[in-house]
Amino acid sequence: MKQRTIAKSVEIVGIGLHKGVAVKMKLEPLDEDQGIVFYRSDKGVSIPLKVENVVDTKMATVIGKEGVVISTIEHLLSAIYAYGIDNLRIILDNDEMPALDGSSSGYCMLIDEAGIKEQNISKKVIKVKKEVEVTTPEGKRVCLKPSAHIIYDFSIDFEHPVIGKQAYRLDYSLEEYKENISRARTFGFLHDLQSLQSMGLAKGVSLDNVIALDDSKVINPEGLRYHDEFVRHKILDAIGDMSLLEYTLIGEYTAHAGSHHLNHLLTKKLLEDPSNYEIIDLEEAQEESKMFELAYAKSNNEF
Repeated sequence: MKQRTIAKSVEIVGIGLHKGVAVKMKLEPLDEDQGIVFYRSDKGVSIPLKVENVVDTKMATVIGKEGVVISTIEHLLSAIYAYGIDNLRIILDNDEMPALDGSSSGYCMLIDEAGIKEQNISKKVIKVKKEVEVTTPEGKRVCLKPSAHIIYDFSIDFEHPVIGKQAYRLDYSLEEYKENISRARTFGFLHDLQSLQSMGLAKGVSLDNVIALDDSKVINPEGLRYHDEFVRHKILDAIGDMSLLEYTLIGEYTAHAGSHHLNHLLTKKLLEDPSNYEIIDLEEAQEESKMFELAYAKSNNEF
């Protein structure tokens, strides 16, 4: 199986979730072995997608270099890695990604518009060889363990009547991702909004890009897209956060009450010991290559 980029450049304009300012984003093809590279056109700074370039994980995954940052990258990255794209340049004229509708479905549509181009060099993936986990005293846990498949298994437990306990297991394929994960939106609580805005965050939040909850219900007029949309969005985020490994992941990711911060610690912990993983060339590994070809088979699902 070969590396992938997009077939043509595409662009979009949107509002950032936290800063609330307009941002223009352009996706451009990149040559083989270039990876995913962000570029701040207003600052003239390129920021490669690497674990060491993560500078903040409090409310979103933020990367930075030379004092220049790009925030809330996880939704776009989730879509990029769902499509198996290896090489891509992401050009922005501000410091935050467009929020779109709070999910990754808009980014999926943008990639569909651009099309996928197969390149000339073999695709490489990262395969988990040993179980690695990060836990907290409060019982939060994220884990990567060996598997012949790509699995994301997430559970949450919120003391809220609409959410409560939810769990979802994704046995990855592009079709499953587009149908069951990509449309799941980010969510937030009204009682948190004022404190977030006092910190200069959530200025772009609206019912168009967030599931908003008061103490007892969802206040978005259209309601939920899935009854368990909350945990599905957590998987969407986790796929984006695991892209910081720089290669598509073969293994099982499991989490209970995981977060951007714990995901970042997990990627660092996996990479700190080379015996935890191996980089596989799919031209040389027929079984894994066949699995990816099936996973990326053209989806019949249309947005």
